[in-house]
Amino acid sequence: MTCYRTLAEPVHSELVIKKSRFIGCIEPIHSHAAGLERVAELWRQHPEARHICYAMLVAGQVRQSDDGEPSGTAARPMLNVLQHKGLDYVLATVVRYFGGIKLGAGGLVRAYSQAVSEPLQQVEYVEVKPQAQAQIRFEHAHEALVRRLAEQAGLTLEVEYEQQVLVTLQGEAEPLEQCLHQLQEQTRGELELLNTNTDVGV
Repeated sequence: MTCYRTLAEPVHSELVIKKSRFIGCIEPIHSHAAGLERVAELWRQHPEARHICYAMLVAGQVRQSDDGEPSGTAARPMLNVLQHKGLDYVLATVVRYFGGIKLGAGGLVRAYSQAVSEPLQQVEYVEVKPQAQAQIRFEHAHEALVRRLAEQAGLTLEVEYEQQVLVTLQGEAEPLEQCLHQLQEQTRGELELLNTNTDVGV
């Protein structure tokens, strides 16, 4: 998984169009489950709202809901804004309080797009590089090589000495993967990979 772009912190908007109130929020999330819990929390905060529509992206995977608005008039335009900005691991929600005047399909598309796009015009983005961890075991003779390649890859390492050497490597996922590949080659397969874990601390 390569690095991705998301928000440094949540941003908000509020629009009133023909007496309907649209309350937008765009925020970073770690999972679809976290996004759905946030939507449930919004319902608890806004029990009188007519609609709470959302669009979320997690590792490029989309979940969205028009929540009773005409199909394609809410979540899709919200998602389009997120994708146009190149965002991932992000949730956009818009709470709508109906003002009694119908906006029509075109009006809804513009309203939901605006509720998401406006706050994104002045926002701080962050590039997140996925972290990973790996545990390896090898003969003492390879320790200097492991330390040298780990340092070159910018990885941290924790060392335990047993009959063999047990090392936990941690750092950015891509350099870690390259480091493990080099170690396997240069130790001629004498390195034992015990486990790997991606997205550590993301």
